Amino acid sequence: MNSVYKVIEIIGTSDKSWEDAARNAIETASKALKDIRVAEVKEMDISVDDNRLIYRIKLRVSFKYTD
Repeated sequence: MNSVYKVIEIIGTSDKSWEDAARNAIETASKALKDIRVAEVKEMDISVDDNRLIYRIKLRVSFKYTD
């Protein structure tokens, strides 16, 4: 079977960890995107907000493309 996949970038955040930031991003994106297949980590960083660490992760996500 032939398939076509679309790739987008999303950014997730968390005050706990990069893993939690990734989970937040995928769980939120999966509400709007069907058939998410792969999430590739592109970039990770931490910002500081009022002395709190905010973990940010940029993911490249692929999902099955349908019309």
